[in-house]
Amino acid sequence: MWQYEAPLRDMRYVIEDVLGLPAQWASLPAFADLDADTARQVLDEAARFATEVLAPTNANGDLEGCTLANGEVRTPRGFKEAYRAFVDAGWPALACAPEAGGQGLPQVLNAALYEMLAAANHAWTMYPGLLHGAYECLHAHASPELKQRYLGNVVSGEWLSTMCLTEAHAGSDLGLLSTRAQPAADGSYRIKGTKIFISGGEQDLTDNIVHLVLARLPDAPAGTKGISLFLAPKFLPDGTRNAVRCDGVEKKMGIKGSATCVMAFEGATGWLVGEPNRGLAAMFAMMNAARLHVALQGLAHAQNAHRNALVYAHERLQSRAPARGDAQGAADPIVLHPAMRRTLLRQRVLVEGSRLIAYEAAHLIDLAEQSPDAAVRERAHEQAALLTPVLKAFLTDNGFALASEALQVFGGHGYTHDWGVEQCVRDARIAMIYEGTNQIQAIDLVVRKLVADGGRKYAAWLEALAAGLPVAARHGPAAFEQLRLLGELAADVVAASREDAELPFRVADDLLRATGLALVAQAWARAEAVSSRPQHAGDAFHLAKCESAAHCFAHLRPEFEHALAQARAGWQPLARLAPPEAA
Repeated sequence: MWQYEAPLRDMRYVIEDVLGLPAQWASLPAFADLDADTARQVLDEAARFATEVLAPTNANGDLEGCTLANGEVRTPRGFKEAYRAFVDAGWPALACAPEAGGQGLPQVLNAALYEMLAAANHAWTMYPGLLHGAYECLHAHASPELKQRYLGNVVSGEWLSTMCLTEAHAGSDLGLLSTRAQPAADGSYRIKGTKIFISGGEQDLTDNIVHLVLARLPDAPAGTKGISLFLAPKFLPDGTRNAVRCDGVEKKMGIKGSATCVMAFEGATGWLVGEPNRGLAAMFAMMNAARLHVALQGLAHAQNAHRNALVYAHERLQSRAPARGDAQGAADPIVLHPAMRRTLLRQRVLVEGSRLIAYEAAHLIDLAEQSPDAAVRERAHEQAALLTPVLKAFLTDNGFALASEALQVFGGHGYTHDWGVEQCVRDARIAMIYEGTNQIQAIDLVVRKLVADGGRKYAAWLEALAAGLPVAARHGPAAFEQLRLLGELAADVVAASREDAELPFRVADDLLRATGLALVAQAWARAEAVSSRPQHAGDAFHLAKCESAAHCFAHLRPEFEHALAQARAGWQPLARLAPPEAA
């Protein structure tokens, strides 16, 4: 049956052994007092909450879903109690600044926390999943009055938050949104419009909800340059209900315990956050935080799918393994069959390599915010900006694909509800769509970042990655070669785009995939260099890491080369598609 067990040793391995973060924290004033033992305690307690409190609510949350009656949403059994325990333990404040009421711990510990939460119950995690982004947004852009009134309750988790962007006609293209904000005499605004796909737009977990809403002022210019950001709470400061109503809860393929709402703002009172017509800039911090959290959802599903499939493969007896040689014996565990073993090894390589990339991205955010060196801050910010779309798309693609592969390991049992893997497949699929579809992430990377500056920042990033490789180690040269080939492709895309404006759009998905696979190779070259040290000789854990590294360079290298070839095929223009002919 489906279970969650936090991969604590793998998490510590990435944080302590490969990335060496405790030593780096010592050089950052904000984390100077944090040591490896304290970080381990945080991870242990997060794992206890995820496994003992949250995971037991996952299956019933899927079966029950959310119900809407008279504008009020009721979440599944156990969700409210789990959220209360989450707040009481101080988890929402983990990575928030102490001056705002937070604990001031590194983003990487927050990343590990949210990986565990999403693996234990993705649907429930949608409710607090926007809290840190809302904190970042308000902390950076809200007026002192709004901070005093709302920031503390967001940091503590006493009030949950939403991100109200999407409209029926305005999804990825926010320039089309039509929600309006009319100035009022008291300095507030009256917001009118309808937003769709709003996670946690209405819920019974908290007494109030802080809606962050994109809307247009009366004199706003067209497009994205005319969007402003507003805070519109469910309940106003005087305790009266604001003119915000939930008009419906979507019936979805997965994450059924998450209330995905249609929200009607009917002259709702709100206050401007940041500058007029600069709403996207103010919202950007929230969107970046949300995209990292979505990437972690992909990692979480991949990890949990792999672990449960591995357990099942060791227990399920089916046929005789071809290499066993005992023709008279009983059936073997399917883990001995090459088809299953190859699937499971590929899963392990992608999961553990992706964790290293994701946690390093979280550390880059810490460096961008906390390093006393301005040059380090700028470089970390640039690298994190390049990594964010790659992580969101690459990890969520893998999350769904690996969950589907895990279902195949379970066979017919996997297709039934009782074993849990089919829920994992359904839940994982949404992460490829929301917070900007994976195609939008690829366009962001290739068009808005690579081509926009002539490839300079992307090339500098690849150089930094290459410089961090243990070139003298076994797989260092192979990882270096992948980065070199990726750099050649990127430079060719930039050059060709000058004559063919559509080309970057045609190659974006494949270039992003190639980037993700090159990052996984770089991660495993670094991990193998650590695990092959003499002091680890004979240790089963580190031996498995070395075997995974070898599998990565033997079996994932063709996938990388395929992604390069697919991108090169994008030099050929695409045929136009006519609508289907009428019968």
